[in-house]
Amino acid sequence: MSAFLGSPHLADLVLAVLLVETLALVLLKSGAGDRGRRIDIATAALPGLFLLLALRAAMGGGGATWVALWLAASFPAHLFDLWRRRP
Repeated sequence: MSAFLGSPHLADLVLAVLLVETLALVLLKSGAGDRGRRIDIATAALPGLFLLLALRAAMGGGGATWVALWLAASFPAHLFDLWRRRP
């Protein structure tokens, strides 16, 4: 069990759960006129996806370049999500 907790497969599991959850929420909002809501769901999940990819790269020995790349990608994704939610 402790070997799994220290392996990149833990990040893979969390990524899979995030993707299934996002897909389920998008499908639940598949009615007409809900396109904006589906985009909101996707943009809310995107920064978390990038952070999990950074974690996966760090745990899998992907190197500092990949970790930095995914971390750097999460910031504009987060700003875009905040911009979409502005009043």
